[in-house]
Amino acid sequence: MDPAIHIEAVNKNFGTVNALDNISFAVEKGELFGLIGPDGGGKTTLFRILTSLLVPDSGKVSLEGFDTVKEYKEVRKITGYMPGRFSLYYDLSVEENLKFFATIFGTTIDENYDLIKDIYVQIEPFKDRKAGNLSGGMKQKLALSCALIHKPRVLILDEPTTGVDAVSRKEFWEMLKKLKNQGITIIVSTPYMDEAGLCDRVALIQKGRIMQINTPEAIVGNFDHPLFGVTAANMYVLLNDLSMRDGVISAHRFGDSIHTSLSDTGSAEDLEEQLKAGQHQDISIRRIEPNIEDCFMALMTRENDR
Repeated sequence: MDPAIHIEAVNKNFGTVNALDNISFAVEKGELFGLIGPDGGGKTTLFRILTSLLVPDSGKVSLEGFDTVKEYKEVRKITGYMPGRFSLYYDLSVEENLKFFATIFGTTIDENYDLIKDIYVQIEPFKDRKAGNLSGGMKQKLALSCALIHKPRVLILDEPTTGVDAVSRKEFWEMLKKLKNQGITIIVSTPYMDEAGLCDRVALIQKGRIMQINTPEAIVGNFDHPLFGVTAANMYVLLNDLSMRDGVISAHRFGDSIHTSLSDTGSAEDLEEQLKAGQHQDISIRRIEPNIEDCFMALMTRENDR
């Protein structure tokens, strides 16, 4: 079966900035695929190319077999797009926004109501309220409803949970799972590493390059260095010190400890001796299991060392 999204050797430059560097991967039909990375990593540029809003400098992109450059009209018919910034009409009500987008795609709210009913029922009590006066979570639900109103086969979501509360984030991902179960292919970008575990597969992207693509479980399973949670009396000094230590691959703050990965030549005992020699007090070093963020930081360190 042909993939829903096929990206082949895509490059995109903005002046001297290489936004996308030879990007290639495929998303299978009905898959919930995550694009994980920090701001400036290339996620939005790639999504604008997927939605035919940008043309790549080189390479080829297709959605459901349609070329995003040569067949952009067909691509737009089968694609639902939710950009990172709320882009609906602030002065129109909830219902007016939804009707407007339905009209653009030659449909009605009633025709595809079954697809959005689980989402729309949460915002229907506010259907007469102007979109600009909605809370962040309600704006998010309205934007998703508008992206789905024409029953797209591919749903593209650019950092949809940025800036919303934890409860709204959880509700949003529950909605995505329901949409996936209805056969919609979903590709979603996020800077939140914890959301990676909710995807079927994820691509870790940094500076326009794909560092790894796999299931969340496989990415964590491929973490090949011992990882420790390290604390001391002065955490700021400790982080700077760990970053410069021989045998330390990466060190980053995570909650109340510093996640520190060591090379094969390093050990917790040696690290503790070094920190004691550096006058650190109240040192604690404990072995921990890696998460997606640890994997990302380790890969990013390797990229920067190239």
